[in-house]
Amino acid sequence: MTVPGPQRLFFALWPDTTVRSGLAGLAGSIQGHGGRSTHPEDIHLTLVFLGDVREDRFDCVTEAADGVAAPAFDLSLGRVGYWPRPRVLWCGCDPAPEPLLALVDGLQQPLRACGFRPERRAFQAHLTLVRKAHKLAGFALEQPIAWPVSEFVLAGSEPGGPPPRYRILRRWPLAIS
Repeated sequence: MTVPGPQRLFFALWPDTTVRSGLAGLAGSIQGHGGRSTHPEDIHLTLVFLGDVREDRFDCVTEAADGVAAPAFDLSLGRVGYWPRPRVLWCGCDPAPEPLLALVDGLQQPLRACGFRPERRAFQAHLTLVRKAHKLAGFALEQPIAWPVSEFVLAGSEPGGPPPRYRILRRWPLAIS
């Protein structure tokens, strides 16, 4: 599969309908955020952001992902937080479980051969719920959202377009143990 022209690409975990519905409901239930909720179809957890990828690098990217062997795992999304600089309200797990960190590393290492460099900042497992939010204090959820993760995806973004703004280009299953 080739992608015409440069396209903003990223590897991500994409929640199923049940998890996505729970996260969208959570965003809608938080009072006073004053921001714009993420479209339910766009909710995801970014593993590795690649940025603008030229067509001639697309095959290298997908081959790198083809070589990833990682087990399926469960995430417990039990924390809501706020980052002031991007004004983002997010939900995530703290700390990130080892299988998730291993998956991120398992993607980053072969992507080096494609010319991509790992993010300098430490990986923070989160799903953006609201953008341009007012400052809110973080909190733990009384009932965490359980997410059985069984695949990862390569997605493309279409900034500035109507929601949903992301589309899944390819999926890779995780090994069921």
